[in-house]
Amino acid sequence: MKILITGGAGFIGNAVATRLASDGHEVIAIDNINAYYDPALKIQRLRNAGFSIDPNWPTTTATPCSGSSRLPVEHIDIPWGITLRSSRWKNLSFVRLDISNINSLSSLFDGEKPRAVVNMAAQAGVRYSIENPLTYGQTNLMGFLNILECCRLHGAERLVYASSSSVYGSNSKIPFSETDNVDNPVSLYAATKKSNELMASVYSSLYGLSTTGLRFFTVYGPWGRPDMAPMLFSDAILGDRAIKVFNNGDLSRDFTYIDDIVEGVVRVLTAKSPGNNRIYNIGRGKSERLMDFISLLESNLGRKATLEFLPMQPGDVKDTWADTSLLSRDFGYSPSISLDEGIARFAKWILEYKHRQTES
Repeated sequence: MKILITGGAGFIGNAVATRLASDGHEVIAIDNINAYYDPALKIQRLRNAGFSIDPNWPTTTATPCSGSSRLPVEHIDIPWGITLRSSRWKNLSFVRLDISNINSLSSLFDGEKPRAVVNMAAQAGVRYSIENPLTYGQTNLMGFLNILECCRLHGAERLVYASSSSVYGSNSKIPFSETDNVDNPVSLYAATKKSNELMASVYSSLYGLSTTGLRFFTVYGPWGRPDMAPMLFSDAILGDRAIKVFNNGDLSRDFTYIDDIVEGVVRVLTAKSPGNNRIYNIGRGKSERLMDFISLLESNLGRKATLEFLPMQPGDVKDTWADTSLLSRDFGYSPSISLDEGIARFAKWILEYKHRQTES
């Protein structure tokens, strides 16, 4: 099956793209490689997937908007529109492209004619959305509408897209179920994800497009996003800096290892009868205390953390916990990586990653 993956240089998108390619599908990955966090990490993900990045391409300087450091960084500027081929998987290609550019996106759809689309491209970040709302409208709303329209006009049969557990807002009922009310988001990021679900529902109803939204719960693992707690905390611990712990540590999250997330996405995408206009939670199905998560990081990194306790932040929620029974019933989803094992794998990777950075 020919599959288009948006956000293909991102954490989840890159992992899904390489898994689908290894399964034998023809995969086209796209990404705009923006500077929300250090673009060099996205380029390294592409290198890890077998893409050759020409050192003679021009470099550019960007200031990341999130992550542990917001100092200007220099990175290779991959040209727009050219097609890169993976040396690891001959059936995997990459094109730098922005989904908010309807002309470029439509041209790609017209040329490639993907049978299925996995939309992982989005402007992420709950806290960043409070300070920079316009960015979210451009990518998460107009970009997603462009994806829907290109699927309609160019014959894509199914769309699997990233929603978010943030749509549940300050819901006090746990675990979160797909039948819970999601009409009261507490951040603009959450509002855009809820809007995506509504937009997909309309396209499914009007045009018969098979759409499945997956509400992701805190995803972590190797090559993770540096604005998320696992990377932020590890970077602070290894750099002897204080960890900012919000709500004085009284938080819990449904931490889900990347391999389990990828398995769920692939099961939904490749199902013989995916159905129309479906929404599923995708998480580990267990909520863990943030302080226990930090303790596991300390143990696996071999260093103690310095903690800076702070009040709750605007747009944040106290607890998340996914009821994954629907995804299990319909697709046999069964996450297998415990938090202990997941943190051990992640810590091993980040220690090796930091060592390679020091050597280079």
